Amino acid sequence: MKELLEKLPFYNQAVLPYHLGQSVVAGTKYGWPAKKLKVIGVTGTNGKTTTCFMIWNMLNAAGHKTGLMTTVAWGVDRLEKQIEHMTTVDAFTLNHRMNKIFEAGAEYLVLELTSHALVQFRALGVPIEVAVFTNLTHEHLDYHKTLENYRDAKRKLFKKAKYGVVNADDPSGKYFAMDVDEYIMYGIKQGDLRAEKVKLEANGVKYTAKFAGGRKGKYASGDILIKTRIPGEFNVYNSLAAVGVGKRLGLTNKQIADGIYGLKDVEGRMNLVDEGQDFTVIVDYAHTPDAIQKVFDSVRGTGKRIISLHGGAGRRDETTRPERGEILGKESDIVIVTEDDSRDEDVQKIANGFVEGAEKVGKKMGKDLFVELDRRKAIRKAFEIAKKGDLVLVLGKGHEKTILRADGEHPFEDLKVSREELRKLKEAK
Repeated sequence: MKELLEKLPFYNQAVLPYHLGQSVVAGTKYGWPAKKLKVIGVTGTNGKTTTCFMIWNMLNAAGHKTGLMTTVAWGVDRLEKQIEHMTTVDAFTLNHRMNKIFEAGAEYLVLELTSHALVQFRALGVPIEVAVFTNLTHEHLDYHKTLENYRDAKRKLFKKAKYGVVNADDPSGKYFAMDVDEYIMYGIKQGDLRAEKVKLEANGVKYTAKFAGGRKGKYASGDILIKTRIPGEFNVYNSLAAVGVGKRLGLTNKQIADGIYGLKDVEGRMNLVDEGQDFTVIVDYAHTPDAIQKVFDSVRGTGKRIISLHGGAGRRDETTRPERGEILGKESDIVIVTEDDSRDEDVQKIANGFVEGAEKVGKKMGKDLFVELDRRKAIRKAFEIAKKGDLVLVLGKGHEKTILRADGEHPFEDLKVSREELRKLKEAK
């Protein structure tokens, strides 16, 4: 029934009073727990989760007990898996977990916030000490209708923040900076906090963070050598955002550098899967055009033949499907189109959008383009095709523990299934 109602015009606007009421009741029930914490809110299209983990690890390593609530996990010292298929959970779950984090003795909370959550009042009663903007690209236009609406939904976080940490290299960054009295802009090309002498390595990134000071020259200048254990140019930006937060909260350069380097990985983000096979397997959550392109950018130059596997979610912005298919087709030697959370939408119809994009750039069905609508079988097919030295990219679901099909929710983990299929392949040889 809900799926049918959601297709009605103005449904999203009509239910906003319900969301507001739910948030008021939830906040009241749990005593507005966010007001007892110093909250760092992180928003943007891509990079939110990794940025949150970097900030969380950095603050804890510096001796500040800090809670975390992200797409992947939540908690303080011991993180619980996030099983919901959403980044920012509903108001009752959100307030319940924030209360648990407060009761665990946390001083800070690093909270990942989506445009949906901000529009639907889920962050009601959550004061923001520092707001972080990572980037803005095409996503969720099925809900927001225009990129401007999507951007302005995310700006709601900054309108309630004391301080902003903003990506200067993103064209939308200037709008977020307008919403706070104090902010720092970070970037590679622009910004007060800038990454220089960037080195992209197989197992991470390394650069010098040059901090020229905030807009009002509040902070002393100084260079910080930053190293991460997670590869990809996008992790230069993610870690720079963490540096900006660390400086705002009074951490030393050493505490910032050590805290960022101390994060070994984030589940579902550029995770290497090694079961002794003679080819490389990486699992990543990338599911937007920008995120997918950034994964390819991070592995470019390796000289490896690339086999990519991806699919699209049902009842989500279908206009990006051909675009994603085109990126996969351009950047991969072989493309396998498969399922994601198809929900009640026809899986073949979803796949056709990706096929359209891949064929546009020259991929041929049965030669270097395949459709396998069972995700496990698709992963197995990718591994069977792979030869020594190849790179297989399993994209789209990352950390998620289930897959949503027309008949309901089924257990499914890309990391777990990849390991299982690699072991089977090894045993069969």
